[in-house]
Amino acid sequence: MAKSRILQVQQSTINVITQDESDFISLTDIARHKDAGHTDSIIQNWMRNRNTIELLGFWETIYNPNFKPLEFEGFKKQAGLNSFVMTPKRWIETTNAVGIVSKSGRYGGTFAHKDIALEFASWISIEFKLYVIKEFQRLKNDENNRLKLEWNLQRTLAKVNYLIHTDAIKENLIPVEITKQQASFVYANEADLLNVALFGMTAKEWRDKNKDKVGNIRDNATLEQLVVLSNMESINALLIQQGLQQNKRLIELNKVAITQMKSLLESKSMKKLK
Repeated sequence: MAKSRILQVQQSTINVITQDESDFISLTDIARHKDAGHTDSIIQNWMRNRNTIELLGFWETIYNPNFKPLEFEGFKKQAGLNSFVMTPKRWIETTNAVGIVSKSGRYGGTFAHKDIALEFASWISIEFKLYVIKEFQRLKNDENNRLKLEWNLQRTLAKVNYLIHTDAIKENLIPVEITKQQASFVYANEADLLNVALFGMTAKEWRDKNKDKVGNIRDNATLEQLVVLSNMESINALLIQQGLQQNKRLIELNKVAITQMKSLLESKSMKKLK
C-alpha cells in the first residue's frame, strides 16, 4: 500500500507517495501551480517534447528491466512533430513504463518518480523546482529524524523489557495491591480490568476524581505505565486463552503491574527518555 505525504510549496499543495521504496511526486499538483484548470493538457504538452521522451526512455532503460525499448524508439522519432500526441496512459501501456503512474480516487492524478517529477517542475518554472527540491529535502530529513527517534525508543524499550524480566520485586510495591473487594468484583470491560490492576480504579472512577483534566485515564498515564499496560494486554490475552477466571486474572495482572512498575521506575534507560 502506498504511503502518502504532502509538500507545501509557494502556496501549492503537492502530494508525494511512496511505493516499492521509491518516492513519486504528483505531476498533476505541479501542473496545478501553473494552471489549475488545465493540468492534463500541461502534462501532455510536456510529454510531446523530444527531450521529455528521451528523459523518460533513458530513465526506464536504467531502472526498469521490463521496459520496451523498440516502442520507445518509435515515440522518440515522432516526438516534436505537430501530429504527435502523448499521454501518461499511452506511455505507460505502450512501453510498460514504471517511472510514471496514474492514481484514481480523491487524491489521484498522475505521479512520477522524483527524478522525473523534478524535471517536470523545472519545465514549469526553474524557481518553482528549487522550492520543490528544498521542501522535499526537508520532508526526507524529518522522516529520517523520526526513524532515528523510533529506533532509539525501540532500543531503549528492549533494554527496559530485559530489566523487567530480570529484576526482582524491590522494597516497595508499586502500584498498591488491589483489595479483596476489587478482586471479587467482576469487570464486564476487559479494559477496566487492566485499569484496576495498574491504576487501582476504573476509567469512570478516574474521571469522577479528575474532572479538571483533559482526556481519559490512559491519556494521562506516564511513559512507564503505558509500557506496563502494553505488556499486561499481552499477558491478559494469554491468561484468557488458559481459561483463567476474571477475578483470578485481576490478581495476577496486579502482581505483574507491581513488579514491572518497580523495575521501570528504577531503570536508568527509562529516565533518559524523559
